[in-house]
Amino acid sequence: MNKGELVAAMADKAGVSQKDAGACLDAMFETVASEVGRGNDVSITGWLKASRANTSARTARNPQTGAEIFVPAGTRTKLSVGSKLKAAGKS
Repeated sequence: MNKGELVAAMADKAGVSQKDAGACLDAMFETVASEVGRGNDVSITGWLKASRANTSARTARNPQTGAEIFVPAGTRTKLSVGSKLKAAGKS
């Protein structure tokens, strides 16, 4: 399912226009991205949790040349699947 199909399904289920459903979906993802960017966790109980995790500096290898490269410390976004989403995948 791509975004267009998801928006159409949401609009049908909620009884709203696809334009309104698309705007709600975009607003949700923008809000999640903004909050995680500020370092706050976003948790939708039973569905998912988005958080920011720190990564430590490390040495890696270029797979083509075998040369060692330095990868600086940084952050990444971590997504965890909730119980309802896990259960849906087992059906």
